[in-house]
Amino acid sequence: MNWSGLESLLSGVNKYSTAFGRIWLSMVFVFRVMVFVVAAQRVWGDESKDFVCNTRQPGCTNICYDHIFPISHIRLWALQLIFVTCPSLMVMAHVKYREGKDAKYVALHQGSHLYANPGKKRGGLWWTYLLSLVFKAGFDTSFLYILYRIYHGYDLPRLSKCSLDPCPNTVDCFISRPTEKKIFMLFMVISSALCIFMCVCEMIYLIGKRISKLLSVRHENERILFADQHELTNMAPPRSQYRKTDPTLAASQLSLNKREKVREGTVTTTL
Repeated sequence: MNWSGLESLLSGVNKYSTAFGRIWLSMVFVFRVMVFVVAAQRVWGDESKDFVCNTRQPGCTNICYDHIFPISHIRLWALQLIFVTCPSLMVMAHVKYREGKDAKYVALHQGSHLYANPGKKRGGLWWTYLLSLVFKAGFDTSFLYILYRIYHGYDLPRLSKCSLDPCPNTVDCFISRPTEKKIFMLFMVISSALCIFMCVCEMIYLIGKRISKLLSVRHENERILFADQHELTNMAPPRSQYRKTDPTLAASQLSLNKREKVREGTVTTTL
């Protein structure tokens, strides 16, 4: 499978993502795609060839292998990576749609733009981005549940019992390199769980930021409405009518000033 094409497509989504989205994309390609391509395929490359059962009955080994491994880990992880990364293309498609719509608007209205920034997460693009996060977390969770249900946990036993037809009796079957495969399986499971955690953190961040912005806009509108409905008048005389008192004056000087104020008041009353 050519993963470079998928990487080039998703790299364009990186500039429209938040910090959590960039971390998620880095985790997907470094801890999942690279490990899947470089190591995991080689570890599981011999799962069918080196699967051995202690019987010579024709067809027994194939039936037991199909029972123990209903679906290959490699193919299941490949499907998981495809399903998890595809929702990010929804954001890119929406941005491209906005850019095309803005170009038509510019051509019709002589240079004025419909969107100041087509990649800004507002309006419908915000909902598209949030929906892509829900899909990514949902797909990862679903595949982890499928892996758990198929293999009855995240473990690979060293010895498996099989008594299906055409086996003559209960036979012992052995998996090649079960410890190494178990380590890689746990690594992929933990990586998927971390990606789910990053998606949940990004959803909380987007919703919290949206709520705080709505509350600030609502508070500003209420303040403007209150100012329009209530005419604010001067409840106190202007500051020019007050005479400042120097705190460094002595008590005698303060009393002299008071007597002058009283004398001025008597003069004005007699006039």
